[in-house]
Amino acid sequence: MESLNGIAFFVQAAETRSFSEAGRLLGVSPSAVGKSICRLEQRLGVRLFHRSTRSITLTAEGALFLERCRRVLCELEAAELELSETQQAPRGKLRVSLPLAGMLVIPAITAFMQRYPAIELDVDFSDRLVDVIEEGFDAVVRTGEPADSRLMSRPLGNYHRQLVAAPDYLARRGTPQVPADLAHHNCLQYRLPTTGRFEAWPLKEDGPREWKLPASMICNTSAALVDVARAGLGIACLPDFMVREAIARGELVEVLGAHVEHQGSFRLLWPSSKQLAPKLRVFIDFMCAQLFKPPA
Repeated sequence: MESLNGIAFFVQAAETRSFSEAGRLLGVSPSAVGKSICRLEQRLGVRLFHRSTRSITLTAEGALFLERCRRVLCELEAAELELSETQQAPRGKLRVSLPLAGMLVIPAITAFMQRYPAIELDVDFSDRLVDVIEEGFDAVVRTGEPADSRLMSRPLGNYHRQLVAAPDYLARRGTPQVPADLAHHNCLQYRLPTTGRFEAWPLKEDGPREWKLPASMICNTSAALVDVARAGLGIACLPDFMVREAIARGELVEVLGAHVEHQGSFRLLWPSSKQLAPKLRVFIDFMCAQLFKPPA
């Protein structure tokens, strides 16, 4: 900071050819200007001004240094202006990680892009548990409660999982009436990317399970399970937002609804910071308002 003050004092004195006038314009005493320039000359090891009792003039080294200092101050002013404009209008690159649930997030993302065209979104679609800070993400959308104390979070909304199948599959194979009936059906199972294990189906049962849930297909992408279930190839356990439209169109129907009990939540997480950049602040507010907004 002392170096920047010295440069500012030097440029003002060089342009006014007077320590007194420079001090008046900068709001300091002439002696403060003179002392600052003396310290600057000592650091540089050169004289910047020829001094007399009545005037000051630049030395050859001072004239050369003045041009450089003017560029430095211009760059600093431009940087301050750029930051000021950033505070006023959200813009710039925003790197986010979103779950592989396009039917949930894509409508909100496209609406956000239309609202804030100056923000450049760099989106990573993945169900894996990313390291927000180490991998350089500005924000992530994930299920469950946050476990990282370095992160801030806000709830986005709740969902529940349900068992679904195509009507023609049920016509061929019959509709299960109790969870144990699933042992005789084609079950489409989801493999968790974080552990490699099957995601447990949230079935309510009386007593310990004495049967095994079969797996006619194993997949690490829920969207693929929707398509396979719609094709009449088995029963899948999926979030309600992924199958809502297919159920409305009659392509899928819910089964064993009275025997399934589940509620999950989505949260938006971002690195803890005392002050949010405008681009991140508007993204957080927009997603919280829009992601689980009921369809019009």
